[in-house]
Amino acid sequence: MTHSARRIGRTLAFVLPVVMVLSGTLAVTAVPWAASNSDAQILAASSQTVSKTAKAPAPQDVLRDRLLAELQQKDPGVALTELQRAVEGRPSLAKHCMSIARALGKAAVRQYGPTRAHRFSRPVCDTSFAAGVAQFS
Repeated sequence: MTHSARRIGRTLAFVLPVVMVLSGTLAVTAVPWAASNSDAQILAASSQTVSKTAKAPAPQDVLRDRLLAELQQKDPGVALTELQRAVEGRPSLAKHCMSIARALGKAAVRQYGPTRAHRFSRPVCDTSFAAGVAQFS
């Protein structure tokens, strides 16, 4: 009986790994992502997701950030002049002019204080710069 138990054990030791490998291979080929066409679909789906999340910033955001940097490097008067030129050159930015000018006013108060920041006020975008200065003061 010992000899037959060994024989059965050897047979199982040989057959069992073969059966497991074959069943695993068959299981992998049965999943939907194993087909070659679906690889392209997965890559296309992932690239669409990336392009949606990695959008370029809006033109008004780029302009605001550039003008805030210019305000820090030079003075609010230069930034306001650039804002006026940008709106004249690209009329679609006009609807964002007031919020950008207000942001410039707040930044001017942070950098120069309320009294000195008021000196830079100009009639760009309906006195929004002055409103930003007054709101932040």
